[in-house]
Amino acid sequence: MKKRTLGKSLEVSELGFGCMGLSFSYGPPTEKQEAIRVIRAAVEQGVTFFDTAEVYGPLVNEELVGEALAPFRGQVVIATKFGFKANPGDTGRWSALDSSPAHIREVAEASLRRLRVDAIDLFYQHRVDLEVPIEDVAGAVKQLIQEGKVKHFGMSEAGAKTIRRAHAVQPVAALQSEYSLWWREPEKEILPTLEELGIGFVPFSPLGKGFLTGAINETTAFAGNDFRNTVPRFSPEARKANQQVVDALGVIADQRKATRAQIALAWLLAQKPWIVPIPGTTKLSRLEENNGAVNVELTPEDLAQIDRAFSGIEVQGARYSETHQRLVGR
Repeated sequence: MKKRTLGKSLEVSELGFGCMGLSFSYGPPTEKQEAIRVIRAAVEQGVTFFDTAEVYGPLVNEELVGEALAPFRGQVVIATKFGFKANPGDTGRWSALDSSPAHIREVAEASLRRLRVDAIDLFYQHRVDLEVPIEDVAGAVKQLIQEGKVKHFGMSEAGAKTIRRAHAVQPVAALQSEYSLWWREPEKEILPTLEELGIGFVPFSPLGKGFLTGAINETTAFAGNDFRNTVPRFSPEARKANQQVVDALGVIADQRKATRAQIALAWLLAQKPWIVPIPGTTKLSRLEENNGAVNVELTPEDLAQIDRAFSGIEVQGARYSETHQRLVGR
């Protein structure tokens, strides 16, 4: 697997691994030893970039990642996040925001212990907190960097103006936001801003929370604690309407003798050399399939065909509930 650079100097594998689903959000958590096996298999397949957050679980996902990657210190990059009041036993996806400088420091110290590292490679603000000036947030992370406890500063789902303000205080290495063939909103303002400032982009949900793989249809039943039950885009009616997205992807995948997931990931990799998607999975077979996307090189003709196929499709349903959407793009 080749390497890509986020920001000025953070070198990572061209595909990362999103660890959230092993513990949180997509149904029952994966059994611990199996989850460790999946994470370590990712390392064996060339992945060096792993994404977690204190709120995933909460707390348990960081502990899992810390244990799984302990044998690979110095060989991998671990990203985690601050910005919520995450309490053990709180299974809600969104707790209250808190990006106060004192809380950022508390989270950093606790994350260092759970991840079993001396420094956090990439420390994202999970969501912009309007109660705390972004300059104060960036300044708090800058101080942690000066102390050697954090190496790089990141942001998640932030708006372009906020990114610029933060970057002026402490250079932002990467922005993590949703981006895929069925959510292309970042192309309007975010991608040009990142390119101008030299900031890397880490798309989460690059496979449309599983929908782009073709494994989900209108009759699919999600576990009771699967957050997709709250997402308008995953209502049975929306899934039925959005099947045309999967069908269009399938035509191209068949032509290239690849899977839908591989085409979706290869498309993202082809957009910019500083884009690093972080697909997640709980299955070894899916991990191998996803990582196979790095061997699918889309030609300009392929990319033009994909654009034509998707230009006439209007994806149905919002990507978040109204409550969650209010935290995006601030």
